[in-house]
Amino acid sequence: MTSKENNSLDLPHKDHFGQFANSCSLYLGSRWAFTAAIGIIVVWALTGPLYHYSDTWQLIINTGTTIVTFLMVFLIQNTQNRDARAINLKLNELIESIKSARNEMIDIEHLSDAELDILARRYEAVRNEAAERGLGEPEHEAK
Repeated sequence: MTSKENNSLDLPHKDHFGQFANSCSLYLGSRWAFTAAIGIIVVWALTGPLYHYSDTWQLIINTGTTIVTFLMVFLIQNTQNRDARAINLKLNELIESIKSARNEMIDIEHLSDAELDILARRYEAVRNEAAERGLGEPEHEAK
């Protein structure tokens, strides 16, 4: 794709949830967010004697962590899906740009597990053949 084609791409409207999930991942994956979480747990633990370790005291941390975990699953999954898609598109661009590359490898992430296993065995055989010709050693036999 030329730079002219690249500039003329019709991009869809902004993905507000994707931007939100990415921002959350950046902030909530930071050491400051981890420190804040530790702080919340310490404060909760220190208030135990004040509330006589009651059921309500325990319910507060259980409910809070359940809600946070439930929401974070969706944010993390969204971020990972977008990252994986971006990496696959970059790899597709590399495959397409190399004239000797096999273009049938583009979008192989949509193949079934059985089809991916066949490809993996095929490339393992190629690697083993290269090792036998002295072009490299298989990783498990190195050293």
